[in-house]
Amino acid sequence: MLLTIVVILVVSGALLLGAAWGIYGRLPKPLEGFIVALAGGALIVSAVLELIEPAMKKAPLWQAFALVLLGAAVFTGLAYLVKKKWGSASGGGLLAAITLDGIPENLALGVALIGAGPLQVAALSGSIFLSNLPEAAGGAKEMAESGKSKGKVFALWAATAVLLSIAALAGNVLMADAPQQLLALIQCFAGGAVVASLATEVFPKAFKEDAYWAGIATAIGLILALYLDQLA
Repeated sequence: MLLTIVVILVVSGALLLGAAWGIYGRLPKPLEGFIVALAGGALIVSAVLELIEPAMKKAPLWQAFALVLLGAAVFTGLAYLVKKKWGSASGGGLLAAITLDGIPENLALGVALIGAGPLQVAALSGSIFLSNLPEAAGGAKEMAESGKSKGKVFALWAATAVLLSIAALAGNVLMADAPQQLLALIQCFAGGAVVASLATEVFPKAFKEDAYWAGIATAIGLILALYLDQLA
């Protein structure tokens, strides 16, 4: 349980650090885009190797594939509705991305912590950390620049971090005795949501800020995440 709490604090803490960085820190936009792309590359590996592929061994393929598609469809649909309400320049899109894919993602993280070794946990949590940090920074910065109170923006991201921490704890505690097939389907849903967030939020933002260097950064992130996976 101690390992679970530490991992959850590290992953959710990335939202707080990212929000503080976005509100109060200053980085050149190309560097921000490079970091976002780096995180996206890492999250590709996390989605495939830590969520979807292991789940495919525990559930029928058609169910696994269906849940991947469902996760992507749910994320895309809800993110579209949120953007229509808040607007694309308010940072609300990235907040929606982190929340909507983060709940099943952290639920799956909690599930993955059941019986997992430290290195296995590090591979998944490290990728999620790398993704949450720059996404939170970008979203919080845009929200602050749109005229919202910096304190309120930070409080909103802090509330999101708490929500995602609860999701991870729920996954670890409530799902401890759940059937393996159900856990596998939850992981597939999370993987689909992650893939959709990469396509609609992460990589478009990275390319906008850093142009073609984003391609190099994505490859670097992918290599780093693969290295972590090999350690596991």
